[in-house]
Amino acid sequence: MNLLFAGTPDFAADHLGALIASEHHIVGVITQPDKPGKRGKQSVPSAVKRLAEQHQLPVLQPLRLRRSDIEHLDVDLMVVVAYGQILKPEVLAYPRLGCINVHGSLLPRWRGAAPIQRAILAGDTESGVCIIQMDAGLDTGDVLLCAKTDIASTDTSGSLAAKLSELGTRALLTAIEQIAAGTTQPKPQPNGATYAHKIEKHEAQIDWSRQASEIERMVRGYNPEPIAFTELNGLRMKIWAVECASAETQALASSTQQAQPGEILAVSKRGVLVACGTDALWLTAVQLPLGKGSILTGADILNARKALFMPGTKLS
Repeated sequence: MNLLFAGTPDFAADHLGALIASEHHIVGVITQPDKPGKRGKQSVPSAVKRLAEQHQLPVLQPLRLRRSDIEHLDVDLMVVVAYGQILKPEVLAYPRLGCINVHGSLLPRWRGAAPIQRAILAGDTESGVCIIQMDAGLDTGDVLLCAKTDIASTDTSGSLAAKLSELGTRALLTAIEQIAAGTTQPKPQPNGATYAHKIEKHEAQIDWSRQASEIERMVRGYNPEPIAFTELNGLRMKIWAVECASAETQALASSTQQAQPGEILAVSKRGVLVACGTDALWLTAVQLPLGKGSILTGADILNARKALFMPGTKLS
């Protein structure tokens, strides 16, 4: 089957890799324009573009995809994975068998740009991948195939994306086989949609007045991008990993002082204990814009940065 692929990030590149390894013929790859590099450095190509170029596949990077961009291609089916644009009806209508999308959620829950992060932030215990026949709406098409997985209490957005990528590549190849054989059984999505709006960087700033469990999900949900952060003595500190404090630790902390949210209660090899609106958290991996900017454990802080983390210091 002649396939046209559209996608941008690593998650999409995993699916492109599975198609490259299959018996199907990829006639072209569409991805977002290269991003400007930091501090005037060279533009950065997407993960999909890098993979496509490694395999000498033709790459298109229109600012806004139009039918005229692809009319020179002989396309049976278009596969879209985290492309980053809503396709125009004229584009959807061009491939002989239409367009299908690999979406990282159990639709209709978490339609939109950031389903993986939003699922962790909301405390969902289950996620999955849906292959849908695309229509003019935002992730509203009929479902061709679904695969489910649990969300572990330790999952970050990165680890959950890896799980869903493995599920999605298998489901995608199966769906394409069914489409080729004419055996698909599309099912309309039920009511009750929720929307996974794009993650904005400001959302990752921690509000210490929130519950410890909620902040813990934030840290996992924003890892590896954009990374939860807080302010420490005027320094932006990234927080890579945390653990909810045990009941015994929380009781000890509350017995010694009436802590304010964001107040550092203790430092040990385990990490930095911080009071939250409800309960407390151990910060077990943090990063400061100092020195080499290495990620620090509790032991690292005790060895070299203890003065910055004195009990009573307030994070904001």
